[in-house]
Amino acid sequence: MIYIQTALKPEAQAFIDYYKLKKSKLDTYTLFENENIKLIISGMGVENARLATQTLINHFDITDDDIYINVGICASSRSYKIGELVKCGGVVYQEIVYRFQDNLPLIVCVDKAQSEALYELADMESFGFYDAVVHNPAIKKFHILKVVSDHFEPKKVTKELAKSLLFAKMEAIKDIISN
Repeated sequence: MIYIQTALKPEAQAFIDYYKLKKSKLDTYTLFENENIKLIISGMGVENARLATQTLINHFDITDDDIYINVGICASSRSYKIGELVKCGGVVYQEIVYRFQDNLPLIVCVDKAQSEALYELADMESFGFYDAVVHNPAIKKFHILKVVSDHFEPKKVTKELAKSLLFAKMEAIKDIISN
């Protein structure tokens, strides 16, 4: 099973359309699913991502083949292009580095939208997801995948942009998941 956590419906919409996921409920969350995928929409922020991911973990039996994925948009410095897919190798949260894969970029998880380019990559949910999956030893495979939506200009990001950026990377995301 592939378990996906997104913060927002526009981020989820590309997966919903691509995989023809059906809407249901899981506790207080909106869940979209088919026979191979369960996608939960957490809402923005570290705590929301942690709780939604933990809800997935608590409600479904974990197998060695399961893959957990945090996917969504992020801000970046100008060294990344808008629309670029980034597979993250770790998270920085409250100035502590949590690395889980060498030779891949780190993403800084922040508590509010950033309008200043203080980091190479930044989002608002990655640490919550990471914190939930890393504390469950049964989870063997997980990814944090981000698509660059802006260069620290959050007011430029629309629902349509978020959906279209992720939809454009669905084949690349599928390749990462299947390897």
